[in-house]
Amino acid sequence: MLQRLAFIFVLLIFIPDAYIYWLYIRKWNKAQWVRILWWLPSIILAAGFISAEYIGTQNPLVERQSIIAWLGIFIICIGMPKLFFMLVDLIGRILHAIIKPISVRWFAWLGIILAVGFFCIALYGSTLGLSHFQVKQVTYTSPRLPEGFDGYRIVQISDVHSGSYKDRPDIMEKLVKLTNEQQGDVIFFTGDLVNQRSKEVDQFVDVLSKLHAPDGVYSILGNHDYGRYYRWAQPGDEELNQEHLEKQEFNIGWKLLKNQHDIIHRNNDSIAVIGVENDGNPPFPQYADLTKASEGTEGMFRILLSHDPTHWRREVLPTTDIDLMLAGHTHGTQFMLFGWSPAAWLYDEWGGMYQEGSQALYVSLGIGYVGLPFRFGAWPEITVITLHR
Repeated sequence: MLQRLAFIFVLLIFIPDAYIYWLYIRKWNKAQWVRILWWLPSIILAAGFISAEYIGTQNPLVERQSIIAWLGIFIICIGMPKLFFMLVDLIGRILHAIIKPISVRWFAWLGIILAVGFFCIALYGSTLGLSHFQVKQVTYTSPRLPEGFDGYRIVQISDVHSGSYKDRPDIMEKLVKLTNEQQGDVIFFTGDLVNQRSKEVDQFVDVLSKLHAPDGVYSILGNHDYGRYYRWAQPGDEELNQEHLEKQEFNIGWKLLKNQHDIIHRNNDSIAVIGVENDGNPPFPQYADLTKASEGTEGMFRILLSHDPTHWRREVLPTTDIDLMLAGHTHGTQFMLFGWSPAAWLYDEWGGMYQEGSQALYVSLGIGYVGLPFRFGAWPEITVITLHR
């Protein structure tokens, strides 16, 4: 995967550089050292990505995570603004060729303005944006909800990706503090505790064990929790990795639901919490057994924890009457502007509350990141869902 990303990033770096050099740099400055200097940052970035991927390791995203993260920051802060300028300037030149009175210069200035704006977004998103937590208050109303659970508060967190924060334990501490401050009746974690290996969570066991709610903390597995993105040295290592993750969730004090359910009681009423393993569209794993997990909950008010939101439309809606499903997975592609995210191109349901008849789905934008250390607009999310009749 990283090989494909590295190739794409190199193209995104060099194509705008070549465009700007050919149309502007070589015309404005004849000094040879200036021309060489123009290419130098991109050459360093490209060399860094290539060496990080191909030299001396089978698992660069783990072994060289910090280096790749910094390279990613430089790309989004330096390379992407150039790409924005190129696209706007190119549109201006095309329009000028069709309609002569249109000024290329005005499009060039517009491109500069947009490039500067994106630079500011990129700089914030790759620094302060990673800890810009947003607490969302959501209400879900259903006449099927038992009276004893009217006003019940669910706190949902998702997609922690703890391996991304090995150098930033303060963010994990902030997550726990803010989550506890919401004073939920129960906490649901909807998958992706790690990036690639279960040992990533080891340093955070103590802090995550401080998450508390009267009815406990329930969790499920996400696609990253199975260790499928790591190149294991020995047969059986992947299974041992899985066992270690489940052991650590137990040590943290979470109740992991693997195609299982549990009953929460309040006064003389009860609701069912169903948790399934990951079930996503290919190439994401499909390990859920919703029939097995739901057995014995028929007729009850039911909340389903399922990491991938595509599971809702693929199986939950057509075959069940489950009232509310909670998911994560999308991250909102870690970018949202004016309520729009590229995630809308990939998912029918990518962030927020969705309803079909009496059934609903809430998709959390999650906490952590995968790939680029960047979040803007799609801020790290803690969700408080209040149930009402």
